[in-house]
Amino acid sequence: MDGTLVDTEPYWMTAQTTLIEAYGGTWTHEEALDLVGSGLWRTARTMQAKGVDMGEDAIVDLLSDRVMEQISVAVPWRPGAKELLLDLRRAGIPTALVTMSIGRMAEHVRSFIPFDAFDLVVSGDDVTHPKPHPEAYLTAAAHFGAAPADCVAIEDSLAGTASAVAAGVVTIGVPHYLSLEDSGAHVLWPTLDGRQAADVVRVLSDSRTPHR
Repeated sequence: MDGTLVDTEPYWMTAQTTLIEAYGGTWTHEEALDLVGSGLWRTARTMQAKGVDMGEDAIVDLLSDRVMEQISVAVPWRPGAKELLLDLRRAGIPTALVTMSIGRMAEHVRSFIPFDAFDLVVSGDDVTHPKPHPEAYLTAAAHFGAAPADCVAIEDSLAGTASAVAAGVVTIGVPHYLSLEDSGAHVLWPTLDGRQAADVVRVLSDSRTPHR
């Protein structure tokens, strides 16, 4: 979701910086980038290490609230994301939103999509092990009764890509803030703009074709 469907990473970075500075600490862009795509409880522990005197759940809730407030003002859609989702739905392809954001935030973003975009949401509070662990993607595949190799993931982060690849899911990397050159993604797309369901199906088909 964050970075693939909506460009909310700047919102997270702003919320993190504000929280850390409120406790007298400092937060760099490089430190923020290290958290892109990982679970929010890892973020909470990092905030604590930077001097934030709050419990992990309280930090997760506070950061999520602040990002949701910013989304309510302006939803920063990534180019082509909504259009691709709509084409997938028209093609009758089941879809899941697999995110390490908490469920209420995932539903908040989902509420701004003007059609029923997802059959399933797997969020950070639905799993025991966050990305890069494969649990989230394995959970989504199991829900559909599908083998992971028959599923396609679209990811923008190293942690997310690692999660999908470890689950055995065919993975399309769409790099945004971080390079995915050595991420293990099956294919890299510079953008989702102009992409259609047929392009996703082609990636899946190509993954089954032996390469000489």
